Amino acid sequence: MLYLETPRLILRDYVESDFVAYYRLKSDPIVMYYLQDIRLFDEESGWADFQRVLEDRQNPDRTFYFLHMETKDSHAQVGSIGYTVTDRTPLGKRVHAGYFTYPRFWGNGYVTEAFRRVLEFAFTQDSVALVTTGCLAENRGSERVMQKCGLVKERELPNLVWHDGKLKTRLEYRLFKSEYMKQVH
Repeated sequence: MLYLETPRLILRDYVESDFVAYYRLKSDPIVMYYLQDIRLFDEESGWADFQRVLEDRQNPDRTFYFLHMETKDSHAQVGSIGYTVTDRTPLGKRVHAGYFTYPRFWGNGYVTEAFRRVLEFAFTQDSVALVTTGCLAENRGSERVMQKCGLVKERELPNLVWHDGKLKTRLEYRLFKSEYMKQVH
């Protein structure tokens, strides 16, 4: 079981007893506003999604590294953070990262703190060679997390994503292991 800590947070694999919290988070319309493609709309599909997560964590070639994020002091659920393996190369894994949290935790540095720890794990313990991620340009908080964690803006794609009845601009970021290692040393 994957278990990581930061000064204020616990990041850990989901366990069977987390289903209600997992479903509540991934079905919340505010939390999932920018992630409509993975938002859950009913408990049945939520349970199927959750079962895939639980089964995958046992797989030696694991694909999903999304972790339950909670505060150390009260164990309140903050959100979910992690990455999905998109490719395995001789140089290491290529992964796509993401995070989503409850609004009451926005603006407190929790996601930056957690994402730094996830990047450390990815590059020093999980053979990750490249982390990619992105957001809509209007999602300034998410972009700030990427910037604070040392990711490099690769491109801006105007009018790429149909979201909330409009075409919106997508920003894409990346970080190579070599870049990460230079930042931390």
